[in-house]
Amino acid sequence: MAAKHIRIAIVDDHRMLLGALTEWIRQAAKDIDMVVAAAAWPELLAHPEFPVDVVLLDLDLKDNIPVSVKLSALKAAGVKTVLMSTYSDPHVVREAIASGALGYLVKSEDAAMIAEAIRAAYRGESFISAELDELLAAEDFSGPQLSAQERRVMALYGAGEPVKAVAFTLGISDETAKSYLKRIREKYRLAGLDVGTKVALRKRAIADGILLQNE
Repeated sequence: MAAKHIRIAIVDDHRMLLGALTEWIRQAAKDIDMVVAAAAWPELLAHPEFPVDVVLLDLDLKDNIPVSVKLSALKAAGVKTVLMSTYSDPHVVREAIASGALGYLVKSEDAAMIAEAIRAAYRGESFISAELDELLAAEDFSGPQLSAQERRVMALYGAGEPVKAVAFTLGISDETAKSYLKRIREKYRLAGLDVGTKVALRKRAIADGILLQNE
């Protein structure tokens, strides 16, 4: 039986880059079908081929729609998201992952890396390039090193979501969500930081760039 092709959409307001990315992916990955190339967010939602399996979404679209709103809409439609940006700032990467993106790519990545991120997202796995992973690991911040899933759990719980809602959003069991929280608290305890209460955990999530101040 032939492997299922992954149907993807690319949303980027730079039409030249949009065209180049489209051609690049078509040449590099026979298992990925680029079915939508949109220059704006509404264009994606109105496209007859939407919803797709995975969306490559430009983080820097100048439309004043928060990326968290876009990620929520895509999740509700059953679509996985990989964010693209010209920025490699660790705080931006953390916020993107915490908001629900499964992958984060800098636009200078090669086609093979982009295809790898799309496949990972399709499987429901997080993907950050080795270069960005090194930046995150090397960044000097006061908290311990957390995995992408731990950052998501901390962001959602710190934003006020109950454990059941955290588990539902991330597609994991309540017990798994609780075990993530326990692991997060233990990591901070070993780093000499107390996040035993929900308020303390929220404050630490904001201080470490995992959660935005206004969330």
